[in-house]
Amino acid sequence: MASFNEISIATLARLVGTPDCPTLLDLRIDQDFADDPHLVPGAYRYPFMNVSDLVDDLRGKPVIVYCQKGLKISQGAAAILRTHGIQADSLEGGQFAWRDAGHPMVLARNLPPLDSAGRTVWVTRHRPKIDRIACPWLIRRFIDPKAQFLFVAPSQVTNVAERFNATPFDIEDVFWTHRGDRCTFDTMIAAFGIENEALARLAKIVRAADTNNHGLAPEAAGLLAVSLGLSRMHRDDLAQLDAAMPVYDALYRWARDATKEGHDWPAAAVKGKL
Repeated sequence: MASFNEISIATLARLVGTPDCPTLLDLRIDQDFADDPHLVPGAYRYPFMNVSDLVDDLRGKPVIVYCQKGLKISQGAAAILRTHGIQADSLEGGQFAWRDAGHPMVLARNLPPLDSAGRTVWVTRHRPKIDRIACPWLIRRFIDPKAQFLFVAPSQVTNVAERFNATPFDIEDVFWTHRGDRCTFDTMIAAFGIENEALARLAKIVRAADTNNHGLAPEAAGLLAVSLGLSRMHRDDLAQLDAAMPVYDALYRWARDATKEGHDWPAAAVKGKL
């Protein structure tokens, strides 16, 4: 049974990919990470001996720490953070338990380099509609919650990427782009190794809306309509991204939890009274 300062694998699995997910710290030693270079989705690595250096950044946020087995490093680091007033728990069983439960893990070798603030920086064409909003949602929810996104003129994406050490996406002739009939969103799910049933459902909707192939998923027409509406509502691309994040949060929760639920009127309970 988990102690008061631990979180179970099942509980964390329900939080990963949602806006309620705590900050996740991978505190494994270098050798343990080298033996299995994968991260719990949304986690970032940090030396366990220096965890107190993060106190100012973590204040006011729930935090989950994990090491290889969830023992001395996790327990000690969480205890240290709690002495500083941080709401910190350790992951029961550590990275081994998450992996052995069959949950997706991020393939670390495909992570772009971090900037001086410890975040990934991405650049794409301005005035996003679907794929260029879906991909930032995926990155912030499953890869790097602190990720920075730059929206620039199409002709300047590669130039900005070079000058600012940013990773270009959803343009031609780069790694993070369409492949065959699959969108950049599909590419990211596959390359990072985070496939699960809910993301597969969501990817089909994104693909159908982005390629105007609505027969692939009936929900695509709705996503297109909402995406175009948000684009008309917001002149600022970052404001549009902020407004769209809850849309994709809702679609992900539907894809994960509610695909078998329908809705009709009049409700079954009142049909006989009308």
